[in-house]
Parts: sequence; structure tokens; C-alpha cells
Amino acid sequence: MNHMIKLTNLHRQKFLLQNFKRMSSFLINEPRYAFLKDLGLGENNNGVYNGKWFGNGETIQSISPANNKPIANVNQGSVQDYNQCVDEAVKAWEIWAEIPAPKRGDIIRQIGESLRKFKEPLGKLISLEMGKIVPEGLGEVQEFIDVCDYATGLSRMFDGKIFPSERPGHFLMEQWNPLGIVGIISAFNFPNAVFGWNNSISLACGNVTLWKGAPSTPLISIATTKIIASVLEKNNLPGAICSLVCGGAEIGHQLSVDKRIKLVSFTGSCAVGKKVNALVQERFGKVLLELGGNNAIIVMDDADLNLAVPAIFFAAVGTAGQRCTSARRLIVQEKIYDELVERLTKAYSQLKIGDPLEPSTIYGPLHNPQAVEKYLTAIEDAKNQGGTIHFGGKRIENREGNYVEPTIVTGLAHDAEVVHRETFAPILYILKCKDLNEAIKWNNEVNEGLSSSLFTQKMANLFQWVGPKGSDCGIVNLNIPTSGAEIGGAFGGEKHTGGGRESGSDSWKAYMRRSTCTINYSKELPLAQGIKFE
Repeated sequence: MNHMIKLTNLHRQKFLLQNFKRMSSFLINEPRYAFLKDLGLGENNNGVYNGKWFGNGETIQSISPANNKPIANVNQGSVQDYNQCVDEAVKAWEIWAEIPAPKRGDIIRQIGESLRKFKEPLGKLISLEMGKIVPEGLGEVQEFIDVCDYATGLSRMFDGKIFPSERPGHFLMEQWNPLGIVGIISAFNFPNAVFGWNNSISLACGNVTLWKGAPSTPLISIATTKIIASVLEKNNLPGAICSLVCGGAEIGHQLSVDKRIKLVSFTGSCAVGKKVNALVQERFGKVLLELGGNNAIIVMDDADLNLAVPAIFFAAVGTAGQRCTSARRLIVQEKIYDELVERLTKAYSQLKIGDPLEPSTIYGPLHNPQAVEKYLTAIEDAKNQGGTIHFGGKRIENREGNYVEPTIVTGLAHDAEVVHRETFAPILYILKCKDLNEAIKWNNEVNEGLSSSLFTQKMANLFQWVGPKGSDCGIVNLNIPTSGAEIGGAFGGEKHTGGGRESGSDSWKAYMRRSTCTINYSKELPLAQGIKFE
């Protein structure tokens, strides 16, 4: 008997030791990453929230792209968990929609204030889990804060038009009302800000939200939701106003086919967006798509190269080429081609590559090993299609993580298959053009239509570029990079980019339904168009 007790204790000690080693291997337990616990994160985290935290789906590990080491565990949501969240969101909407818009705006203001308090640790978490450098992580949180400020003001400014009626004693107006539940599916590359755009405007409009973040950035989703939940709880509001379900494709599928989800806002690849669009349209739901971008920068021979070179450099290598607005094609007029390539190569050679959490780092890793493989495939395809690797072109072998060299490719045809394929990596294809007409044609010939930029000092070029025969993109810039959009304008693109618009301008209209209201305050009943029905 004593022997059995000793054996049992030995097994228990062995199990505890193995468990301790497993737990201690998480980055969250290292002093360098103490900021994670400031965000309420631990070794094991529930990834579902609807007023309470739980998670009955698969347990996954969040991995840091900088070293491919586990940060912490996340208990994802199951389909049953998803349905519980939607049930609670339906109830929460009944309360939230009754609150006057300016009062809703005050809640959004408080969310922005809470984000300000946690900006530094949240920005560092984005850097750790997504892989972008700390200034970009902090900038992403700042975008969320800025949109909260914008939505707070918007809550007092929703406008509907008043039209003259052709009938005496009649009043004709437009009324905007919330949709209900808005489903938000965000991508790994902007795991905080894209949700922020959608959530802030949705809440101001009177909707409640259900968020499915990228499966590879669940800790950012959890930490962000904890910040929002604390504001809702402090104001005695249902947590299900901002629900969260961490999970994979099965949760995205449920969001797409669920008739209770009135609008699905999807940010991601063109291929997946096409599937989401079909599923939502099949049930006549609303969909807002923010998909790929094969973005071009055009540089004319009159351009200020002191502006153009740093702009191209930032657009091509910022976030290691993993922004939807990253520059992937550089179209240069013949006269300045050699000089521009030389100056750009010099900038690339001075790039500081390193741990994204280090202050001096300018360029971090790709998000996962699959992205590295796609990068390497594109490099080989570029060579096979006649391109020359002018700079870079290799995996960085002497360090942990998913690091590749920022790459410049020359010598390819403007319509080469690899040039027309969006590769989410730091590969810049440089093309030589004759004039602006040819450059615009090449800019517009790809499937996507997100962002574009022209560098010139000629007034005629400017107006041709922004006019009906100019760029066909949703973002048409002049003398600035393709990336780095401000929140005040509508963000989105045309063609295979999906046509959706988020953030500023009148993007709020996508999150509401419009009714035309005709009010008869007379004692007569004249019919429109003078019809007599007697």
C-alpha cells in the first residue's frame, strides 16, 4: 500500500514538474513580457466573451513571429459558444438601440480614454503577437483611439435629408436606423485597428458587435475586449454589446450564414472574401469587404526624389510588406529609372532588421512560416519569369523567427503573372514606363484596386491622375506613400478589393438602414405624379 502511495506521489510530482516546465516556457512568464499581465492576460486565456468569459473550443497556443515561441494558451470558442454569444447580443441590442446616439457616443469616448491608458502595453502586445515594430503597434492603437474620438462626434451629427414634396401638406424625409448585430472578421496584419474602425462606428450607429479576430492573434482580441468590457461593466451595460469569439473558419462560416447577423464586415484575402460574400449574399445579408491590394507607386521624371525615395521605402518595407496598402509595384519613368533604383537600393542596404520590440528596429519578421514559404515561392517565380533579384531575395537564416530579406526585383514585364499576383511580403517589382498614360494603364490592369500614388510636380499630371481616366483605386494619393491612411477619409478599394468603405467620411451609412418617410399632415390625399384613383 505504501509502495502504491509513493508511486502515485512520484507520478504526481512528475506531472507537476512537466506542467511547470510547459508553463514556464511561455513568453508571458518572462520578465521582459510583464506588460502582458498588465492587460489581464495569463498562461491560459478564455477566448469567448458575451458578458462573461469562457471558451469550450480547441485550446491553441499564440506564437510570436519573432522567435516562433509560444506566448500563452487560448481556449477558443465552439459553435455552441458562438450561438450563446449571438443570443446574448440579440438581448443587448434591445437595450443599446434605445440609448440616444449622443449617450452612446459618450460610452465610445470612455472606450477611447481606456485605450489611452493601456496604449503602451497593448501596442507592445501587437508587436509581440503580430510581428510589427513597436511604433507601428502603438500607431495602430492610436488609430483605434482616433476613431473613438471621431465616432463620439459622429454620434451628434447623423444626418438624414429632407426633400421637397410635390404634394401639398406633405413632408418627405430620410430616416437612418441601426441594423442590429454587426459581425466583424478582422485580419492578422491590423488585429486592433480594423476592429476599432468597425466597432466604434457600429456602436455610434446603434448596433452591437460580434468580433472574430484572426486565429493567429487571439491575445490582441482578448486584451482589446477586456478594455472595452471594463467600460461597459462600469456603465452597467451588457457585455454582449461587444461580444468576442476567438476561433477558426467554422466561426467565420457561422457569422456568414447566420441571418441574425445583419452585416458582416470582412477584412482578409480576396479568395476568402469571395466565399464570405457568396454566403452572406445567399441569405440577402449585407457585407462590407476590405480585401487585397496590389498597389503601385508611379514616379514621373519631374518628381522630387527626396520625397519619393523615403515614401517608397516606407510603403514597401513597412510592416515587412504585410499591409494591404503596401507598395508592391514601382512604375518609374525611363529618364530617372537608374537613379531611383540606385537611391532605393542604398536605403534598403541601411535597413535595421531585428526584434520588433527593440526600439531601434525598423523591419521585423513575417507573421508565420507559411508567409515565408509564399515569399520564397514568389522569388522563384519571379526568376523563372525573367526577373532579376536586384536586392535581397532570401530567408534570413542566422536568427530565430520568420525573417526574410526585403527584396527588389527588376527586369519583369508589367503583366508578368507574379507581378499581377499579390504576395503579402516585402517584394517590390520595379517597372520602367514611357509616360504617365502607360503608367496609369499598368496601375489599373491588376485585379485589385485599393491604393495608388503618383509622384510628380506637374499640375496636369495631378488632375489626370485623380480624374475619370486616372487611377481606378479607392485611395488615390499624390506625393505620399500608398500606406498610412488617415481616419477622416473613407478607407477601401474597388474591383477585387471588394468595394467596402470603413472609418471616415460617410462610411457610417454601411452600418445603418435607410428609410424614406412621407408624412401627410393635411386633410387631403393627393397621389404622387398627379394620379387620380376615384
